[in-house]
Amino acid sequence: MKQLDLQVIQQARAWLAEGRPVWFSTVLSTYGSAPRGPGATLACLSTGQHRGSLSGGCVEDDFLERVASDYFRPVSQIIRYGDGGLAPTLALPCGGVLDVLVEFLEPGRDTDEHLQAIESALVGRHLITRQVLLETGLRSIRKGCMDVPRIEVGVERVHIRVGAVQRLLLAGLSPVAEFCASFALALGYEVILCDPREEILEGFSMPGVEVLQVMPAVFIADGGCHSATAVVALTHDPRLDDLTMLEAVRTSAFYIGAMGSHRTSEKRLERLSRIGGLDEASLRRIHAPIGLNLGSKTPAEIAMAVIADILRVSNGVKRISL
Repeated sequence: MKQLDLQVIQQARAWLAEGRPVWFSTVLSTYGSAPRGPGATLACLSTGQHRGSLSGGCVEDDFLERVASDYFRPVSQIIRYGDGGLAPTLALPCGGVLDVLVEFLEPGRDTDEHLQAIESALVGRHLITRQVLLETGLRSIRKGCMDVPRIEVGVERVHIRVGAVQRLLLAGLSPVAEFCASFALALGYEVILCDPREEILEGFSMPGVEVLQVMPAVFIADGGCHSATAVVALTHDPRLDDLTMLEAVRTSAFYIGAMGSHRTSEKRLERLSRIGGLDEASLRRIHAPIGLNLGSKTPAEIAMAVIADILRVSNGVKRISL
């Protein structure tokens, strides 16, 4: 999906360079079933030409017709499809509700610089946050971070986090790691598996997973992590897991975790403090035991708990203590 959003930005910049105003839309939230999630984008002209998707085809025709008929005011505004939305109300086939930020972009240097910053974030290794002031044509860019919600909607403004494709770095192959890889691929993650053990990797193959026969710590030290990277150690092998944790906490990875019981995790954190010299702040970055407490027992269940926790953090949702 990020690749499609990149194409949307590039097409919008091309139209604007030709002196053509562009309507740029971003999905803010969905309720019920929805084929495109928050952050999905669409750019269009008043002629009906468009690139991208808001709902996989459910609302696009109606939206383009409204743009062509000058239905929307040329300011930034939030519209809704579904129950309680635009009149006449268009019911989504899936029964869901879709909130969309619609921006009117006029050709100009400021607009192009804004879109250029988005494009750079999508293809680069950094995060940005867009701020859009509603009922105006004003927008700005600031540095982004993973510990806040991806999208925040206020009365007067909207904040949208934008960044490169999220990466899952698997430190070592195991049954849990295999399930994590398949779940992450389904969520659109770039998945990289690092394991120096030739005998373990023999026969393993999963379409979409990049396999590197190298120590995970070496890959990380060589710049393998960026701010949209989750690093997980799922082998129960301290030779892999400990070194991975030592290197990962020195990066901007948004999620770092190692599998093990509470007792195993306590011993690992003690080793990392004593041998690796990690301070309390660094140790707190490590999720150990890893994952949400779902009562998981099987590899698939454990992997689900791990990926669910990664998703929680990437969406800026705080863990609630009961």
